[in-house]
Order: sequence, then structure tokens, then C-alpha cells
Amino acid sequence: MMLSRTQIILASTSVTRREMLENAGAKVVVKPPTIDEDTVKQAIAGSDPADVAMILAHAKAISVSETNPSALVVAADQVLNLDGRILSKPRTKNDARDQLLDLRGRSHVLISAVACAKDGAVVWSHDDEATLIMRNFTTDFLGAYLAALDDDVTQTVGGYRLEGLGAQLFTRVEGDHFTVLGLPLLPLLDYLRQENVLLT
Repeated sequence: MMLSRTQIILASTSVTRREMLENAGAKVVVKPPTIDEDTVKQAIAGSDPADVAMILAHAKAISVSETNPSALVVAADQVLNLDGRILSKPRTKNDARDQLLDLRGRSHVLISAVACAKDGAVVWSHDDEATLIMRNFTTDFLGAYLAALDDDVTQTVGGYRLEGLGAQLFTRVEGDHFTVLGLPLLPLLDYLRQENVLLT
């Protein structure tokens, strides 16, 4: 059952974000953003991690909104903050191994930002963060984990998906589940209801 009054454009290639919105009853059309994330990150290098996530979410939303001015465009970004150092998606399995070894036995913060744009301008945004404590796993576990995920380990920052085998990497998670998955869903749904995009 769809509970939305109007179609939403999701400026993201994330299957998880699309499924979160659709499972919550929103009609979604996916249109990937047209920004070069690496170029944006280089331009804002040294910024606060929360600002990086929000700037990227804004840029993604605007890039799609400019070519779809009458639609409401939703975009999001997630940043992993390890003691002030931002980790990006690993490019290879070896990169993922290095990231997981960096994170092993330590806590890190996931910051998820969401922005909504219309007529080429951001009309609403929100961010949230969660703290994750990774256990001190063995190298045998790490080898088996990387073998099981294969190249999928390069699809998420930190090399894990908490909704799958990645759950075994952690001892504790403090924060909102949807934020961990990459989208502050409940505040977004509240905004969409206020704007009569979703049924109230």
C-alpha cells in the first residue's frame, strides 16, 4: 500500500535507501545524482565530518532538482568519522581489509544527512549520527568475512552492512537504526507529511 500523494525522486543509487522509503509507503523514482563526489570532497577537505555529509547531500539533491524542477528530490549522504578522520568507501577488498583493521576494537561515528530540493534549491535538510563499537575480531574471522562478502565489501563505507553479516563485527550500536543504514528516515517522513507529500 502506497501512502504518498505524490511521486518523490530519490537522488541516490542506494538500494537500501530506496527500500527504506518504499517500505514506508512512499512512491519513489530513482535518478542518480550528477555530481563528482571526489571533486566535492577535495574542495571541502578539512571540513567537519557532519558538514561534509550535509554538503554532499545538498549537492546531490540540487543536481537532480535542477533538471526536474517541479519534483521533490530527496538525497542523502553518509560519512564515517573515525577520531576526526573521514573514511570513504573502500575501492578494493584490500582497502576494505585495511579499513576494518583500523576500526577493529574501536568506536566510530556514522553521520547521515538528508536534503530535499525543489526548483533547484534545498528546502529542508536534517542530519543525525550513531556511534558503533566494533569488537576485537580475529584475523581468521576477518578472512572468512571478506571471502563471504567478496566485492560487495566495497559497496559501503567501513566495509560492512549492519543488516547482514556486518552485524557480527559489532558489540554495540548507539543511535537510530535508520541513521546507521544511511537515511534519517523518521524526520524525513515527518517533513513529507508536513508538506502533504505523504498522507497525514
